Amino acid sequence: MWPRADARLLEFRLYYEAGGNLFTDGYLHQIGMSAARKSKDDLAGEIVGRLARRHSTAVVLFHHAVAERLGLGPTDHKCLDLLRERGSITGTELAAITGLTTGAITGVVARLEQAGYVRRKSDLHDGRKQILYPALERSPIQDVIGPLRQDVTALLENFDARQLSAIAEFLTRSTDLIYRHVALLRAQTLYDANSDQRDVHTVSDLSKEAK
Repeated sequence: MWPRADARLLEFRLYYEAGGNLFTDGYLHQIGMSAARKSKDDLAGEIVGRLARRHSTAVVLFHHAVAERLGLGPTDHKCLDLLRERGSITGTELAAITGLTTGAITGVVARLEQAGYVRRKSDLHDGRKQILYPALERSPIQDVIGPLRQDVTALLENFDARQLSAIAEFLTRSTDLIYRHVALLRAQTLYDANSDQRDVHTVSDLSKEAK
């Protein structure tokens, strides 16, 4: 059943306000024709530039919308995603992966637990540790993202097995690269913060010596 007309109008209005375009088959065909005339370097530049940026923005906006639909914050939603991906995880591990403080993770876990998405169990080997598990066998996230999954599945019907293999390889390897750069950026941030602290101590020591 289609959503009510006013709901559809609101959906399209929000879509255009977000800077989106309606990707009809004709528009996709135009992109394909344009791509055929471009060199490999031009295409690579467009993929890592405009197309990747636009895709990333759309994904972020979609996950914000999913979180809103579930009554969660975006951070809570992605932490739940990480938990679902791994099956079980400790709060400390979740903090290390996300870069959030342990205090922030405590708040995230409390909200997810209160909403019925997460349950805790004490570690059998260390009673001080709490292991987090998904509380539901089937997450309500599946119902929310179901329509998008169906649309993407239909879109993939336009590609042959070789193209799908290339898409799968690109997603796998680019995801690994993103995780690597997440770690790199966090390491650089920590290093800079420690450097600033060392500089402050050095200035303070020099001031004391001058007196």
